[in-house]
Amino acid sequence: MATDTSDAANYELDLIDRRLIHELVADSRLSMRALADKAHISRAHAYVRIERLQKAGIIDSYTTRIAHEKAGLGSSAFIALSIRQDSWRGIATQLRTLPFVEHYSLLGGDFDVLVLVRAPDNNALRHVVLERLQSLEGVQSTRTWLIFEEASGPGPKWV
Repeated sequence: MATDTSDAANYELDLIDRRLIHELVADSRLSMRALADKAHISRAHAYVRIERLQKAGIIDSYTTRIAHEKAGLGSSAFIALSIRQDSWRGIATQLRTLPFVEHYSLLGGDFDVLVLVRAPDNNALRHVVLERLQSLEGVQSTRTWLIFEEASGPGPKWV
């Protein structure tokens, strides 16, 4: 989806925008009619609002949440990377294509990068950490935290 950052910088969310976002975060599969009904606006108005939010880059994409264990990804971990100061761009490029890497972030603090890995089992997780992540050019050290259980919080309050 194309994003015009000048629109995003000047776009102020009003109560209707926040309601639309709230409903889409709760269920991104809502029909436009159902979304409009929940926001108490016409369907045509909902289409215009959603298009404007997308153009401004506020709505970036629509996603599906997965029950990872049921989907065959029973081992998950956060891996913190300490990297050479000049290596972020190269590491980010490699992380985009590394199997089982779900998310990564550049941090400020004791570690430089935090990577979320979801793998089918501990052997695959071990391979990703010890043979793939630790061998990336610029990675100096790693630290791994296994995830035993997880849940989502309520997220931001939109309305």
